[in-house]
Amino acid sequence: MGDNMTSVTEFILLGFPLNTKTQMLLFGLFSQFYVLTVLGNGVILGLISLDSRLHTPMYFFLAIADMAYACSTVPQMLVNLLSPAKPISFAGCITQTFLFLTFAVTECLLLVVIWRVCIMLVVTSWTIGVLLSLVHLVLLIPLPFCMTQKIDHFFCEIMAVLKLACADTHINELMVLAGAVSVLVGPFSSVIISYVCIFRAILRLQLGEGQSKAFSTCSSHLCVVGLFYGTAIIMYVGPRYGNPKEQKKYLLLFHSLFNPMLNPLIYTLKNLEVKNAMKRVSLIQ
Repeated sequence: MGDNMTSVTEFILLGFPLNTKTQMLLFGLFSQFYVLTVLGNGVILGLISLDSRLHTPMYFFLAIADMAYACSTVPQMLVNLLSPAKPISFAGCITQTFLFLTFAVTECLLLVVIWRVCIMLVVTSWTIGVLLSLVHLVLLIPLPFCMTQKIDHFFCEIMAVLKLACADTHINELMVLAGAVSVLVGPFSSVIISYVCIFRAILRLQLGEGQSKAFSTCSSHLCVVGLFYGTAIIMYVGPRYGNPKEQKKYLLLFHSLFNPMLNPLIYTLKNLEVKNAMKRVSLIQ
């Protein structure tokens, strides 16, 4: 095994097995989606600053998390589409893995605590995200890597990086699974249980503006939760039999690119508070 190991200084991201013309087409398309993601969440942040009625953690911290989450993976994917042979340094790859895990875990927890107006819960979510990511990095960095330096992914996703290690990675994989269960299955279950109770309480209200507003706010949050947790659970907690790596790669593309882009649209179309704020701002202008 010693002959097959090397001091790795860089990796090559294989991305998607496509021809050059298709890669250029996807580069243009994904670049527009990325711009829409940044602009969409920027609009939400702008509305928050202009309208005091939106000064709630639900909008502010989710918009920040969405932008950070997309920025941790999409730019590298765009570079890879433009220059497939361009390597990423070992330090850059590890940094990207850390940032992706941090923002992903943080958003998982924020989607649970976002209803409670408590800054300590938000700080705790970010702290857990950073600490859990550091645990994965402490286990990842000492691993010896084989001479094959090609990562079969469009960014430095932790499971794809672990496949290049020339050592037993069962502990790493077990920690990834345990972390996924703790920040995905547990929180998602608590959200579902909470919504069952919330909807039962809403149905007891008399028909009117209050019930309509409650359903509007809850449905927007539930759409975001369903999209985020659903795809993440399939990727990291779902069955590992067969050869689903290509399907999971596209799921992660949806998770990291389309989810952050769709969230502002969901808030805008499904939430009366955001729609009313946009009307008030447009009248002021």
